[in-house]
Amino acid sequence: MPYKNLRTIPVYRKSIELCSMSREIASFVSKNKDLLTLCQSNSLRDTIADSLLTDAILIPQQIARVEASESYNVRMKSISFINIMIRNIISYCNGLEQDGLKEREYIDLMRKEILSFRRSFKKWRKSYGGLSGNSTWGFNDYRGY
Repeated sequence: MPYKNLRTIPVYRKSIELCSMSREIASFVSKNKDLLTLCQSNSLRDTIADSLLTDAILIPQQIARVEASESYNVRMKSISFINIMIRNIISYCNGLEQDGLKEREYIDLMRKEILSFRRSFKKWRKSYGGLSGNSTWGFNDYRGY
């Protein structure tokens, strides 16, 4: 497979935007704590901010993995993993809201960014085809079958 410049792929650019926004929100909700030490905090908001940032950082990595792989199973596992991370990020937004974050406009901006990414992701995902409901995408390897 010939090398593709990731920056030319719209879903990758969107994932970088999502990552940047999550970094800003994590910084805001943690009151500008060092983002590398959020996992050591006992605060619920800091834990949510750390998880938000971690999942957002993993999305572009998984997109790059799909683009670089020739294995159908690797591609489908990464695509499935991205779906899980998108749902997680939405849950983190809900968690911050439930924790009493007063500045809802930041959460609303994040949700809009997620929706924008999701639209781009669905178009990109369809380009790989084979997303039938009865496919295990190679997950039987993990179940011991």
